[in-house]
Amino acid sequence: MAEVEPVHFWFVSRNQILRETLGNYFSAPAKVLEVGCGTGFVLSGVREAFPQADLSASDIYTEGLGYAAQRVPDAFLFQMDAQHIPFREEFDVIGAFDVLEHIEDDEAVLAQLFQACKIGGGVILTVPQHRWLWSRMDDFAHHKRRYTRDELIGKLEHAGFQIEYVTSFISLLLPLMLAARLLRSHEDTEMKDQMESAGLSIGKLTNRIMSMVMAVERSLLRIGLRFPFGGSLLVVAKKPVLN
Repeated sequence: MAEVEPVHFWFVSRNQILRETLGNYFSAPAKVLEVGCGTGFVLSGVREAFPQADLSASDIYTEGLGYAAQRVPDAFLFQMDAQHIPFREEFDVIGAFDVLEHIEDDEAVLAQLFQACKIGGGVILTVPQHRWLWSRMDDFAHHKRRYTRDELIGKLEHAGFQIEYVTSFISLLLPLMLAARLLRSHEDTEMKDQMESAGLSIGKLTNRIMSMVMAVERSLLRIGLRFPFGGSLLVVAKKPVLN
């Protein structure tokens, strides 16, 4: 993953979308936490968005934290289970990027995020979308679910959050994603190469074309278009200020 992320169109495009969204919805936060930072690729994008923030990041697995430390040496890194966050009203912004789908009790995680978030602060989340897009990639990544929009919004609101922004992304490529899944469903189910079967290993030309399509999609998001369908879902939600 540490080798693939900096060059693969999906990871690069997600980082660019996240940086822009963070800048649009959070102004100069003092304390920022990323839950489930993995190898720190998204964390490096968060650092670019908030160069002055006190940045912390966690993961339940320690293997990736060494890579994260190399990418963002000034971040405070630690091991943590997202279902047991030991903070209360501590952070202005909390991010969890393609994390919730790995955890059986995702509502417990959202309750913990609400507790750790400052009043008036917020969370930014990405998750895989559309159950009908389930594929080998989901199996490879040990996903518990792919979300519907209403499902994620409902769980966030149940935790106490107020929804600020919702859009799908990886939307212009959705027909291609669906076609690829239909084709693979007719192939031999034995994976010769897990990375290739999961869609993480693609040719340079294909990667370049996909990146160009995603550049168009980012431009559309930038001018205010919100996509109703897409491979992934992005949500910004705030912890309401008490009256």
